[in-house]
Amino acid sequence: GAIYEWADSSTYIQEPPFFSNFSMETGSFSNISGARALAIFGDSVTTDHISPAGAIKPNSPAGKYLQEKGVAVEDFNSYGSRRGNDRVMLRGTFANVRIKNLLVSPKEGGLTIEQPSRNETFIYDAAMKYTSDGVPTVIFGGQEYGTGSSRDWAAKGTYLMGVKAVITQSFERIHRSNLVGMGVLPLQFKDGVNAQTLKLDGTETFDLSGLDGDVTPRQDVTLKINRADGTSENVALTLRIDTPIELEYYKGGGILQYVLRQLLNQ
Repeated sequence: GAIYEWADSSTYIQEPPFFSNFSMETGSFSNISGARALAIFGDSVTTDHISPAGAIKPNSPAGKYLQEKGVAVEDFNSYGSRRGNDRVMLRGTFANVRIKNLLVSPKEGGLTIEQPSRNETFIYDAAMKYTSDGVPTVIFGGQEYGTGSSRDWAAKGTYLMGVKAVITQSFERIHRSNLVGMGVLPLQFKDGVNAQTLKLDGTETFDLSGLDGDVTPRQDVTLKINRADGTSENVALTLRIDTPIELEYYKGGGILQYVLRQLLNQ
């Protein structure tokens, strides 16, 4: 733009996508229907598990992308060195070799089962397939989801994956706030309920209701589980948007868009 001449060929820095659909119009809350589980995680998933970090593997989505761009494997460098390129960082989200998605247990790494084909694939590839098909996705987690350092790309990558909501037993404080700031709904199970007690296996579709009309901090939201055998079940969740200002951040599409609107309106 007027400040910086972006180079399409660069594998280190690209124009960030967070304002690509920017509008001065504030959005609103809405119900979600027909969502799929992108991944189901257990307890203590850290921001280091979620965020791109460390070496880039040649056979990973990020490694394949760089090779397609003509980068030799020995020149991959690390995710940290390429954090200015969202194309690389997005492909490295949920790609940690030690992350455990229960949909592919006992395997570890950034894999999932894409539905309804039931193909095993990288979480990134499944997310892009769901996005292209217009299918919203959710992430399930256990206790203390998002613990560890406040890594911004843990929330940024989740947003760019197209994830609409993260549903867990509990959140680490800062990551929960960061999800809201990126326009991703944090939702929490009631005590004693989790993905395992509900026997979720990834074949379900999910509807979230109670998000239209007047939404208030920490209100109840209904998760409807539509199982493959034709049965359904309603589960009450707590909306973990905790304050009125967080409601405004979410409706504004995230804190980045919210702040930009504030600046332009001055």
